[in-house]
Amino acid sequence: MFPKPKASLTPNTYAYESEPMVKPTGFREYDARWLLGKEINLMGMQALGMGLGTLIREMGQRPEIVTGHDFRSYSASVKTSLISGLLAAGCKVHDIGLAVTPMAYFAQFALDVPCVAMVTASHNDNGWTGVKMGANRPLTFGPDEMTRLKEIVLNSAFKLEGNGSYHFVENFPARYIADLTNRPKLKRKLKVVCACGNGTAGAFAPTVLEAIGCEVIKLDCDLDYTFPKYNPNPEDLEMLHAMRDEVLRTKADVGLGFDGDGDRCGVVDNHGEEIFADKVGVMLARDMSTLQPNSTFVVDVKSTGLYVTDPVLKKNGVKADYWKTGHSYMKRRTNELHALAGFEKSGHYFFNKPFGRGFDDGLVSAIAICEMMDRNPGKSMSDLKDALPKTWGSPTMSPHCDDEKKYGIVEQTVKHFEAAKQKGEKVAGQAIRDLVTVNGVRVTVEDGTWGLVRASSNKPELVVVVESPVSEARMREMFKAVDAVLRTHPEVGAYNQTI
Repeated sequence: MFPKPKASLTPNTYAYESEPMVKPTGFREYDARWLLGKEINLMGMQALGMGLGTLIREMGQRPEIVTGHDFRSYSASVKTSLISGLLAAGCKVHDIGLAVTPMAYFAQFALDVPCVAMVTASHNDNGWTGVKMGANRPLTFGPDEMTRLKEIVLNSAFKLEGNGSYHFVENFPARYIADLTNRPKLKRKLKVVCACGNGTAGAFAPTVLEAIGCEVIKLDCDLDYTFPKYNPNPEDLEMLHAMRDEVLRTKADVGLGFDGDGDRCGVVDNHGEEIFADKVGVMLARDMSTLQPNSTFVVDVKSTGLYVTDPVLKKNGVKADYWKTGHSYMKRRTNELHALAGFEKSGHYFFNKPFGRGFDDGLVSAIAICEMMDRNPGKSMSDLKDALPKTWGSPTMSPHCDDEKKYGIVEQTVKHFEAAKQKGEKVAGQAIRDLVTVNGVRVTVEDGTWGLVRASSNKPELVVVVESPVSEARMREMFKAVDAVLRTHPEVGAYNQTI
């Protein structure tokens, strides 16, 4: 028998070293995230491995799994604990070692292994750990699988078959890099700032960009898990500003920044201006739909309205499908609709054939951006951006809200705007034209200005995004209107960043 996990234990006690601790809220909608030591201990990770191995068998899947870990001081230890649980549950483990998350997804195909468990805190601050899991490549777990995994782990309902085995796959990154770079070199000589925030991507991204023919200027590519400059998250303005400064200093054509586990890519143009990932997605959709007209693209609810209104996309016969935010939701939807690609405002992009294998990979995104520029040799990155219809959009803004309370707050916010629409009440001075409620609420008023409120799927936060095709002032009015609704709930705290 293995002890039933406790929601909390006191460090430096016998119990902490002899019992598993797993806080229930760490089981998110599509992956798992905990503060190591405060919300989960190493025995808790062992329990997670046992639960995952049990679930894989329950799903009727072959009990073989790829594991890897990101570059944190504790990630290798966390992975070892997870592996011990997988072995107890009778899994054959293929360990690829230090990796970016998409390298683990690629390994499922390259090694012909059905399941994956990548130990990563993604872009979360140091102290966080987590696991991205899947048992049906290229998909990762969604709410149904995560709910069942939670039940198995918290109830200690393990089926420990034993007879697991462990295999370390030597030099696997070379196979991943070779696969990415097996393509014609760029004809255009691009000078690229490659920014990694001292995260895992620094071990691989410069090599890939150089191999496709770029002149690479490294920015914070040395591995340093203390993240001395800033957290590697290309959605955060601090990282984007560092990229801007280096692009301007070196007169680079573009700045490409990668998050902590390498599945997202952020972009700064040749003038040093950040281009939010949803706008980069529109640029890529223009380029890809010119090559393949009448394509479908899946976009998340945080993304710009240009996917529907852009004249070039309309001319190319593009169909846009707005869907739930979250890498597992988007991956699944892109796969189900056989869409050419899926684009998420956070920078998760999902390219289906011939561009990719359906999973999110920041380096595949970077290559797609470079190839788009290669196909437009007379245009700079800023030219391609400026060719889009003008809109004024906010970064992703996240006010603190406890995990136990955030979904209830969002539910009440949805009801507020549904009632406002029914009564004909105005939001930011105009009537509501449309409500999208597949993931929180996206309220659009008559002039196309919109605001979104949803619960973060991986942190104790809400997510707020606003955009206007009219003016910056209208964007700010929408933010004021949305924030006023949130401020009626004292449980909603301060923002991490605002406009």
